[in-house]
Amino acid sequence: MRARIIYNPTSGREAIKREMLDILQVYESAGYETSAFATTPEPMSAAIEARRAAEAGFDLIVAAGGDGTINEVVNGLAQLDKRPMMAVIPAGTTNDYARALKLPRDEPLESAKVILQNETIKMDIGKIDQYGQSKYFMNIAALGTISEVTYAVPSLMKSLYGYLAYLVKGAELITRIKPVNAKVVYDEGEYSGKISMIFLALTNSVGGFESIVPDAKLDDGKFTLLIIKESNLAQILQIVAQMLNGGKHVDNPQLIYKKTNKVEIIPLDDDRLKVNLDGEYGGDAPMLFTDLQQHIEFIANRSGMPEAATVSDRTKQQFMADVEKLDVK
Repeated sequence: MRARIIYNPTSGREAIKREMLDILQVYESAGYETSAFATTPEPMSAAIEARRAAEAGFDLIVAAGGDGTINEVVNGLAQLDKRPMMAVIPAGTTNDYARALKLPRDEPLESAKVILQNETIKMDIGKIDQYGQSKYFMNIAALGTISEVTYAVPSLMKSLYGYLAYLVKGAELITRIKPVNAKVVYDEGEYSGKISMIFLALTNSVGGFESIVPDAKLDDGKFTLLIIKESNLAQILQIVAQMLNGGKHVDNPQLIYKKTNKVEIIPLDDDRLKVNLDGEYGGDAPMLFTDLQQHIEFIANRSGMPEAATVSDRTKQQFMADVEKLDVK
């Protein structure tokens, strides 16, 4: 078997680059002939290499870097009919996806070693259709002023100050929230009106917090749709407090909280409705979002996940291990 590590050489203060020889050895010991590719400033460098490696027959693609690098690799693979397995080595600021996969987030080498546990999960992937073009995301799509926090924080500031950078920028922007007039159509209904914020989540890890989507499942074919209706500053602060206090916001009357496979978001006036995809600017609505159930198989610390996090309770490796235990004559 062959593995290709696609890594961002500037992520995590270059921690991955320093440990690359040891990381390569981990995948070699797991049975993969392993090579590495450093991303370049070329747009979608990681996506282009991921697709090339998949079409060349690699069995495992490892995305090593922040959530942006993982997003690019997912975009390189998700459109293919035959998709290799993926692994993640986190080295970003929030590392939301690694949190969802229950991977060590501060030690790249330890994260690589998770492959030795022989545990995987087939993760849902979000697909976006717009003007005849498709793109993909693996964790969250966010629309509205609050979603501008992530891509408004300069990369250097994120690297140096981490969460503090987001808190500083968030405090600055929360006083400038401007509701937008939009129509949101989902499986069981629709909402039209002034909206302060829209979340579409595939996991329960959003901005480093696990209580914003407390009941998320990773493989059920459903987004968690969260719409914050037009709210004043006091109402938004109350919602944030409820989010951080055990997910009590789900019953707030200022929210719509739904599970849905498809979502269409249509602005109803001339205001821009920017879309944040996995922490980066991803264009402007209108957009159609579809949850592709169990679309890419990931190496994961499956034994570290609560049973409620998934609808599938067995991995391929677990099944094969059980078969091997059978005393077949």
